[in-house]
Amino acid sequence: MKREKRILFTGGGTAGHVIVNLALIPYFHENGWKIDYIGSKNGIEKELISALPHVTYHSISTGKLRRYMSIENVKDPFKVLKGVVDAWKIIGKVKPQIVFSKGGFVSVPVVIAARMRRTPTIIHESDITPGLANKLASTFAKKIITTFPETVSLLPDKKAIHVGAVVREELFTGSPQRAYTWTGLKRSKPIILIMGGSSGSHNINKMIRENLTVLLKEYQVIHICGLGNIDTEIEMQGYKQFEYVQEELKDIFSITDYVISRAGANAIFEFLALHIPMLLIPLPLSVSRGDQLDNAKSFVESGYAEMMAEEDITKESLKEAIDSLVQHGPNIKKDMENYSSETAREQVIELIEAMATTK
Repeated sequence: MKREKRILFTGGGTAGHVIVNLALIPYFHENGWKIDYIGSKNGIEKELISALPHVTYHSISTGKLRRYMSIENVKDPFKVLKGVVDAWKIIGKVKPQIVFSKGGFVSVPVVIAARMRRTPTIIHESDITPGLANKLASTFAKKIITTFPETVSLLPDKKAIHVGAVVREELFTGSPQRAYTWTGLKRSKPIILIMGGSSGSHNINKMIRENLTVLLKEYQVIHICGLGNIDTEIEMQGYKQFEYVQEELKDIFSITDYVISRAGANAIFEFLALHIPMLLIPLPLSVSRGDQLDNAKSFVESGYAEMMAEEDITKESLKEAIDSLVQHGPNIKKDMENYSSETAREQVIELIEAMATTK
């Protein structure tokens, strides 16, 4: 009797650690694979994946991998150990031929457990510099695929391979008519999309809102401000705010002329694939490991984006940066036309299928 094809995905903590999985899952579903997903009990990955009826979601215990001193650091190794046991049981039960990990702290115990079960794992690293979770998990993985070519030299020899950005195909199917109807916006003025990440950005939200009177004279603004960050006191013509957008995002992208965003790799490569000029405001070193700064600098050097430091944002400097983005928009779009995202997804799928059949 032929064994059913089964794949297990993992990754979470932020939407960025789920997006690539969401780009791959439809292919495996359409081609008859049984799909399981291991994530945390309360993370954003549970919300995003549980909406897919053809994916079985499993929760495990997770610890957070911190780079700073905290009393929680004493407890977390035990949480991670429990997570390994949880994942080991799940993998033993569902028996996948392959595990695909997008990263985030929830993925570490899964990759370790997969190695213990002798199930091959492929890790995906989006940023130029590998995250702590993927650094720890790389020892137990069979292959590590990267979005940026520069990343290969920072990972174990013979394991790493550059494939480029995996972009969700659905993003190219957005409907401008649905977007205009849903947002209530018109075709009369350019539309700026503001994205501060799945949890939002207090500083970016604040400066955008303080600038609305000026901005709305020339532009319309769609503001994805993060969970719990809607300002119910603001109702202005041409300004629409949302906590988080999922199904409608492809429609919003179809009417977006410019985007102001953090510099998470998955998001900025989606903007690039869709040829949307971007102003990047990466997370500063004070609250990150600097990966978004590296991502943003790479995009600026390639001509795909403009960039400003969060500590330099004022009402005046933000408006100047937006005006500069609009002025240079045609040149940015021209440079973007030289980039193609079509082959990366297919290459990743080929790697997964090949490794699953040679287990």
